[in-house]
Amino acid sequence: MPINQLTDRRVQSIKTPGNYPDGGNLYLRVRETGSKSFILKATINKKQREWTIGPYGPAAFQYSLAKARQRRDDMMEAIRTGQDPKPQESTLRELSSSEDPPLVPLFGVFAMDLVSQIETGFRNDKHIAQWRSTLKRYCASIWETPVDQVSTEQVLAILRPIWSTKAETASRVRGRIERVLNAAKVRGFRSGENPAAWHGHLQLLLQKRQKLQRGHHPALPFIDLPSFWRNLTALNTISSAALQFLILTAARSGEVRGAKWNEIDLDKRLWTIPATRMKAGKEHVVPLSEACVKIVKHMQNIRHSDFIFPGAREASPLSEVTLSKMLHTLRKDCTVHGFRSTFRDWCGEETEFSREHAEACLAHTIGSAVEQAYRRGNSLEHRKRIMNAWETFVLTGVSPTN
Repeated sequence: MPINQLTDRRVQSIKTPGNYPDGGNLYLRVRETGSKSFILKATINKKQREWTIGPYGPAAFQYSLAKARQRRDDMMEAIRTGQDPKPQESTLRELSSSEDPPLVPLFGVFAMDLVSQIETGFRNDKHIAQWRSTLKRYCASIWETPVDQVSTEQVLAILRPIWSTKAETASRVRGRIERVLNAAKVRGFRSGENPAAWHGHLQLLLQKRQKLQRGHHPALPFIDLPSFWRNLTALNTISSAALQFLILTAARSGEVRGAKWNEIDLDKRLWTIPATRMKAGKEHVVPLSEACVKIVKHMQNIRHSDFIFPGAREASPLSEVTLSKMLHTLRKDCTVHGFRSTFRDWCGEETEFSREHAEACLAHTIGSAVEQAYRRGNSLEHRKRIMNAWETFVLTGVSPTN
């Protein structure tokens, strides 16, 4: 391919989104928003790779056509000598030792670099992936905007289309943008107010979120549970066994589906869920009733995975979709998560168990740190009584007296 095909006038005049080759592996990328940047594409070890050189423009942190070509030549030389050029990523880490004025990184590059630096603070890989995916999906319009030029109007343009329809997602996206821009300010790439800040800023421009915006998970009335249970136990499937176990333990779907054999102590009749798999990030010990033990022993007889309730794919847990589909063959007006509400409603309306111990069964954190430490010693025995009584109700429809 001929080299240096583009001209300054051509670069300025291009409006249609796409990648425009200059030759020598250099391309001008034009996005739907009209932003322009230079990228390098090259094959390393038979794999096509791509690097963002930087945004097009006259500013110090931007690239003219001539400057982009020089950077292309430097990067291709690095590739020929077996090095990985990593243009922007390396820039972020070398600013403090550079004598040149710092180049302001693009929002997308800085955001991904930040996630890589803070990922050890996440509870699991799923949360890391969620951070990356939400930023990439919803921040495409500012992805190649220099991090010091992200404005309030750009943030609003991201949030307004989803603020009412996807309120929880919008809130998380806003918070993640705010954190990225705060980090950029600490690194010296920004100054002034954060355009994604909520208090005293976006709260004045966006409507207040409704309480319970996420909505309640439709729950089965506890009065209907015994008859539902009979229909559920008639199904001889792994997903039905998983749902039975979930109902009896009042656990979350992910906790049950991800349960592994090394978490179960049948002698002590305890299921210990590690902190890494708990929403609150704290280890949770679940007392197992007689029916739970029978379910576990049944699954032991057909064990072929580290997961108690394995999925269709080898070495994978049962999927959330599979569990939900199975439930909807029996009842379409409730959700898997809703069984936790069913349990809590039964505790409050049919028993005299204390609110604190009922909430402890659900692994909800209540009270001060001192109160939590005090309860920790005797909570398990109280919860054993609650879960045994719950089993009796589920199987027979009778609520035992305390």
